[in-house]
Amino acid sequence: MKVHLFRILSLFLFFSASISYGQIEEEYDSIADNVLFTREMYGSVLIHSQGWGLEYRIGKSLTVNRTLMFEGNLLEMKDAKEIKTINASFTNTRSYIYGKMNAVYITRLGVGQQVMLNRKPYFGGVELRMFYFGGASIAFAKPVYLEIIKLDPGLYRYITVTERYDPDSHFPDNIYGRSSFTKGFDKLKPYPGGYLKAGLGIDFGTMNQRPKTVEVGAVLDLYAKPVPIMAFKDADQFFLTLYISIGLGKRYN
Repeated sequence: MKVHLFRILSLFLFFSASISYGQIEEEYDSIADNVLFTREMYGSVLIHSQGWGLEYRIGKSLTVNRTLMFEGNLLEMKDAKEIKTINASFTNTRSYIYGKMNAVYITRLGVGQQVMLNRKPYFGGVELRMFYFGGASIAFAKPVYLEIIKLDPGLYRYITVTERYDPDSHFPDNIYGRSSFTKGFDKLKPYPGGYLKAGLGIDFGTMNQRPKTVEVGAVLDLYAKPVPIMAFKDADQFFLTLYISIGLGKRYN
């Protein structure tokens, strides 16, 4: 009888200690997750109204609700008139965009602030933030190269040659298709300018140290000279785009 009582008492003490340790550990995790972190960084993928891109940010807290942020963007910028087509008169042709002279890629480096509108409750939920940025924007225009159909007078057959797109000599009937994506990077032409950005972000992550974000916003890129994309329209000197992004981050001290 004494042996059974000793066993029961031992099991009771063991489970009591386990529960107590679990509660202490849970309370420690909860406290750690509610620490006010002073630094953060994010990586995001974004889709905007004229293409897609990547974004990276780092920040440092200025106050409890305000954070100084630095960001870098890399994205493509398409024209609304871009339409893919093929030359149906030949087999195994590659699709291309008729009239496109340059593929345009944009890099942005900027600084801004992120303002917390509401803090996430300790039991979970979402955190809403407003942000605004400004900085340098450089558009790089990469010439488009196409495979052009030509008649070989010596062999009396059609051959294809790689040429930079020329709207005065390349037409739907003699374009075989697009050339290699890497063709033209040696002839990149920069167009310096600046940008302004503003929007709202939502942090829906379950842990304060590991934020998961969704953002919506608008960006205005303005350049000193017009950036040519399509052959049969005036080049644009500014681009106003809307975007949505999703990202992962880290907060730390």
